Amino acid sequence: MLTVGEVHTGLLQNSTALSLDRTAGLLDLLVGERVRRSERPIAYAVSPDQLSGVDCRLPTASGSRSRGVGTVVSHAAVTGGHVLQGSTHTRIDRAAANRRLVWSHYLSRPGQVETIGKVDVRDITRGFLGSAYQASALNLGAVSARTMDTVQASATLDHRPPFRAQRTCLRWAVVPVEDPEAELQGTFRVESDTLRTLELTAARQDMQAIVELCEDLALHDWLLTTLLSLMESSLTGPGTRAQKLDRLRPAIDCLLHLWMPAARLDESVLSVWQSLERRPGFSRQWQSSVTRIRDQVSLSTIAMLETPSR
Repeated sequence: MLTVGEVHTGLLQNSTALSLDRTAGLLDLLVGERVRRSERPIAYAVSPDQLSGVDCRLPTASGSRSRGVGTVVSHAAVTGGHVLQGSTHTRIDRAAANRRLVWSHYLSRPGQVETIGKVDVRDITRGFLGSAYQASALNLGAVSARTMDTVQASATLDHRPPFRAQRTCLRWAVVPVEDPEAELQGTFRVESDTLRTLELTAARQDMQAIVELCEDLALHDWLLTTLLSLMESSLTGPGTRAQKLDRLRPAIDCLLHLWMPAARLDESVLSVWQSLERRPGFSRQWQSSVTRIRDQVSLSTIAMLETPSR
């Protein structure tokens, strides 16, 4: 029927990048469950999936009171030893019985929320992605934030990050279409400094591939947002060129090498990334920012070489 999710992205609270082994230990959140990890093309690890039960209102743009009962799936992921994500998603389906059932019924359907009462898919989508969204309804963001907070509280971390950075949130929904030949398409919007939304339409849903797409998009949006913020505060602030570059050093050390959009994605979802590269042009803006940083480094080096020694 409808799949919704929310990804929170932020800086891991540690002064240096974690090794892949330390990252895997950090994400070992369930006893007996394996942490998935990879080294190519960049270090990446993801915790085992966890289920959370929900019994709540569903978000609707019209304000109609629809109820959903079931479970949501969440996990944490770390990329490059520096960037932490908390990701939560669920599929919303119509229930066979229009009443509340025992929990064993919902636990046998992990990652699925069943509706009670009449629902409209478009109404829920607009309610979940729109400005009228209320956290008192189905609150996937709270689960994602809790997942991140659990990781950040670990004694493994020294809690001395190299710079300060805001978390960002990507709220997404996949709306089914009737045409079996329809390709996956997406509409990405920047709603505020920290909130983005992505509405996808698809005939067939490979949920694992779509979740990975949304997490990859959230990661690169955070990288770009954080780099632009660091550049604005560093290059426009007071001080000499050397002092400004010193403020940019964390970006050079921690962020620039992490830009690898769609590197781990399934081919079935690449069309969405390709459309985002055309407009708004994520990689063009990233490369322009990196070029500006390198130009500043070059100018600073030239100035140092031209300064007469005493």
